Amino acid sequence: MPGRSEQTLIKERRETAMLNKGVQDAINEQIKNELYSAYLYLSMSAYCEAVNLPGFAHWMRLQSQEEVSHAMKYFEFINDRGGRVVLQAIDQPPIEFQSPLDVFQQTLEHERKVTAMIHRLYELAVKENDYATQAQLQWFITEQVEEEKRASEIVERLKMIGDQGPALLMLDRQLGERGSGH
Repeated sequence: MPGRSEQTLIKERRETAMLNKGVQDAINEQIKNELYSAYLYLSMSAYCEAVNLPGFAHWMRLQSQEEVSHAMKYFEFINDRGGRVVLQAIDQPPIEFQSPLDVFQQTLEHERKVTAMIHRLYELAVKENDYATQAQLQWFITEQVEEEKRASEIVERLKMIGDQGPALLMLDRQLGERGSGH
């Protein structure tokens, strides 16, 4: 319609949104968290490159890309529900790690934090009787089981390897074979 400002259109969209404001704000926060995850894994990839473990670096780059795709699922969900995506600042991730084991222990710890965040988001959706968001979050809950399992398996392998260089190089080669579908 002629004469309606951009601000008016945004206000009207908010008034007719199918997404509760509290849920929308929490999902916007989760977009930031997913993008931080991507940034963290990209930093871990850079570290792995610096210590000459290209397979580990490759695995982490793919993990970073996966986290961006998760952020975009939330982004699209907000838009599909008539909400408003509001991007937030992303903190700088750590840049130094003690070892490949440290990288994957931090990965596992981070994935557990993400799982807890998604559970809190789900609890909010239940409290608000937001069934569409609950359904959307089921995918993420299932995905987190897989994320934690993969990180845990690599942590355990690295513990078994210890400081055995040849075994570390074999694992590096194996991680370098990861395809984009996990």
